[in-house]
Amino acid sequence: MKKIGKIILLCLLGAAVISTFYFLWKKSQPVKTEYEIVTPTIGDVETKTVATGKVEPRDEVLIKPQMSGIISELMKEAGQMVREGEIIARIKVIPEMTQLNSAESRVRVARINLEQITATHERDEQLYQQGVVAREEYETSLANYKKAQEELENAIDNLDIIRDGITKSSAATSTTQVRSTITGMILDVPIKVGNSVIQSNTFNDGTTIASVADMNNMLFVGKIDETEVGRIHEGMPLKLTVGALDGQQFDAHLEYVSPKGVEENGAVMFEMKAAVQIPEDVFIRAGYSANGEIVLKEVKGVLTLPENCIEFSNDSAFVHILKQELPEQEFERHHVKVGLSDGIKIEITEGLTEEDKVRGSVITNK
Repeated sequence: MKKIGKIILLCLLGAAVISTFYFLWKKSQPVKTEYEIVTPTIGDVETKTVATGKVEPRDEVLIKPQMSGIISELMKEAGQMVREGEIIARIKVIPEMTQLNSAESRVRVARINLEQITATHERDEQLYQQGVVAREEYETSLANYKKAQEELENAIDNLDIIRDGITKSSAATSTTQVRSTITGMILDVPIKVGNSVIQSNTFNDGTTIASVADMNNMLFVGKIDETEVGRIHEGMPLKLTVGALDGQQFDAHLEYVSPKGVEENGAVMFEMKAAVQIPEDVFIRAGYSANGEIVLKEVKGVLTLPENCIEFSNDSAFVHILKQELPEQEFERHHVKVGLSDGIKIEITEGLTEEDKVRGSVITNK
């Protein structure tokens, strides 16, 4: 048994020695590297920049009251369409007691004055018909009577305005009725029935009753980095991608680039605006975030090659053209001239044809 154990041990030792020598020999053999073979193709190359921003209405109008008071009725709500001149809300006027008292007193005085002048006018009219009073005196009496009537009407209208904010003669144009100044969609109604509102005047912006905008005229408002702003200009086309619409793209054209940058998080950003062309069957809500893709340079129908096939040395570019594929791949270094690159593929202007085969990436799955 001992003899058999020694034999087995020697066999195992010998196998280990042979395996070690085989591993070292295998390790010392040169590694054969195999490459992918790439053929140049005809295609388009373009360089782009992307601006981030949001879609907004070109004109958003804030509707403000022309009279202070309390909201008594709201006729519209956010999301509804409204036409120019249509009533959005009604205001109940809270009169100031001193003004109200003065207006009531003026009405009483005007009524007393009218009663007195009416009696005088009726007497003068009878005397004129009898030929006792001259025509001139009668016409003066008639004028005074009409003036007293007008004064009473004015006093009553003034009392109605102070007390109710409206008169019978101007009910259609009363400032207690807040009307839309444009045709569009109501984006927001920040007030509720019962809220106090302040009129718009030279000293106060006034309380916003509603914001209205034309949703068929939209702008993409974004920002672009200072490294790219020098390469864009007004009139350039954009492809707008709205994230909320499953990446749907819309055509747009650049209308405005700010002449002044603003520093944000250490980078200088410039505002830009582009008019968006929206199809009739698509509804875009104000404030949607979007990305604007701007094509800076573009070439079409040119010979292209993946950029990882190019070897750059100083100011020159080289490729490795396949000379022999079997039994081993052999390549020849060849000088080429390149053009526009988008970071993935590059334009080849000289040095290659569509029939050439070029060394690509190393094949690592073998």
